[in-house]
Amino acid sequence: MKIVVLNGSPRKGGNTEIMAQAFTKGAERKGHQVVNFHVGIMKIRGCMACEYCFSHNGECAQKDDMTQVYAELKDADMVVFASPIYWFDITAQLKAVIDRLYVGAAVGFHITKAALLLDAAGGEDVFEAAKTQYHAMTDYVKWEDKGVIAIYGMLDKGNMSACPKLAEVEALGESL
Repeated sequence: MKIVVLNGSPRKGGNTEIMAQAFTKGAERKGHQVVNFHVGIMKIRGCMACEYCFSHNGECAQKDDMTQVYAELKDADMVVFASPIYWFDITAQLKAVIDRLYVGAAVGFHITKAALLLDAAGGEDVFEAAKTQYHAMTDYVKWEDKGVIAIYGMLDKGNMSACPKLAEVEALGESL
């Protein structure tokens, strides 16, 4: 299976990246091909709702770093959304990528499965908006939800490395 991981954190080497790497390790152990994009630091603009994609076979009018993501998503079986929660939801950078998936409305998706990885400094109550959006999206496009892991209490950069729940993230990747 080909899996694309979209890391929406703007921070290099942070807790979300550690989660994405653990998921990748587990999935690769089972022989899956995993492509990681650190979309939080890529140059990706938001959707313009121009609907160019509808008259151009799913091609986006914008030519930015999202072009690389589209190329990998084209034949991906699964997408994993990974994001820190800074203000009760996923990052703006990851939301821009999700909005740009609008091109899939024009030609459909090869993707059939998805997962969500979240982390936050705050308590477990900060994840609700992100989970709601994820479930609404996966239900709408009929992607099978393979799991949601939300880890709170990640106050400092790198805390995830010592978090016992990181094993769950790796196990999720390995369970596929």
